[in-house]
Amino acid sequence: MSQQVYNSLTRQKEELQTLEPGQIKMYVCGVTVYDFCHLGHARAYVVWDMVRRYLQSRNYQVRYVQNITDIDDKILKRAQQEGVTMQEISDRYIATYNEDMARLNIMPADEYPRATESIEAIIDLIKALEAQDYAYAAGGDVYYAVQKFPTYGKLSGRKLADMQAGASGRVAVGEELKRYPFDFALWKAAKPGEPFWQSPWGEGRPGWHIECSAMVRSRLGDQIDIHAGGADLQFPHHENEIAQSEGATHQPLARYWLHNGFVNIDGEKMSKSLGNFTTIRELLKHYDPMAIRLFILQSHYRQPIDFTEEAINAATRGWETIRDGLLFKHDFGDQLGWDRLAVALDQLDQNLLDRFHGAMDDDFNTSIAISLLFELAKPLKAEANKLVHSGKSDLASAVLAQTWQTLSYLSDVLGFIADPEARSNANHSNDSATVSDDQIETMVQQRCAARKAKDFAASDRLRDQLKELGITLIDQPDGTTRWHR
Repeated sequence: MSQQVYNSLTRQKEELQTLEPGQIKMYVCGVTVYDFCHLGHARAYVVWDMVRRYLQSRNYQVRYVQNITDIDDKILKRAQQEGVTMQEISDRYIATYNEDMARLNIMPADEYPRATESIEAIIDLIKALEAQDYAYAAGGDVYYAVQKFPTYGKLSGRKLADMQAGASGRVAVGEELKRYPFDFALWKAAKPGEPFWQSPWGEGRPGWHIECSAMVRSRLGDQIDIHAGGADLQFPHHENEIAQSEGATHQPLARYWLHNGFVNIDGEKMSKSLGNFTTIRELLKHYDPMAIRLFILQSHYRQPIDFTEEAINAATRGWETIRDGLLFKHDFGDQLGWDRLAVALDQLDQNLLDRFHGAMDDDFNTSIAISLLFELAKPLKAEANKLVHSGKSDLASAVLAQTWQTLSYLSDVLGFIADPEARSNANHSNDSATVSDDQIETMVQQRCAARKAKDFAASDRLRDQLKELGITLIDQPDGTTRWHR
């Protein structure tokens, strides 16, 4: 099966056919850096990271560019409130963005162009639009004339005539210079106290939509393969990008437009006004980053997801199952006599691999793909219990190795990583990492001595202490006791 993607522009699944064989130019709309990132950002960037990773696993060379909007009214307002420069605000929240993305195991983009570093490209694009009558200057501003672009609304399915009727001819305050109500700003004249750049139209700064068109063009060229972002960007942002870019170049901006679904909180759309705004770093205080990643990817990327305490707790339990499967080699590889295992496709479970590819080739259906991770992780967890309690497994070592390798490979494609130290810290509240094997062995022997002396109170106390440290005890028929972290 060839790779199928749902194209928001055509409203149907299409076979992925790239501009150049084996190459993918992918642009994702990035963050406006004035605050901490929220769960909606996590959903978008985990999804596009998954798409990028999967395409790379299928031998595409993906050039992934994600912009940073570092000039915006919200950034300016934050800077004025704190009495600092706009760049200080931007640099601060770029740093926190990078920290949050790293914890979610999101691969860095190949390039993060900033709007403030792209002013020349922005001005050049506006000049090109103005020369072709798609743009007009008015009072220091420059507007895009949407009526000049015959297919305006093709991405969102909106028609100018319908929007005009709904607007009843109203014009927003401060936009009286527009020729038409739905014309949008490409360049804004500077206001007192605001940062500005010199331009052919006077001192000012770019509008939001033109930034992405200019950065796509300057970093990836006039045409790209995939343009992606949240469903909330489809109109007006992506619609306006199409009008700008295609008005200037007279060729399609992107072959495929991909959009991820919304995030709801307890059934309501997440927003600051509703007070259900959840930042990534607040979530990471309470939940494993990989549990959050699993929560996001267990639903198809185009569908809305509902964040509830029950849902994230279920994702946490699910991640613990996958995590323990991934750590099977760490826990039992030596016991089973495994040498260093190199993940090679011909050593994987081909049936599982084919089913995984079938799901992911069908518009990145991670809900099915993740069910296959559980299909691999659950038997590993069952065999781990047998190895802990009886010291042997019912399955051949080679079978276990293939199962683990398949799970490891597929998890890596989806961006899941398991850290034994993180598991240790999650499993018990105190720092058991500071307790050595010798100390544990001493406590186990003390408990054995207490049992032999029939001091059951001391024996129970020692068992409870070891349990708090995350230590499982297995009393053997011959009177000895085995233990396992």
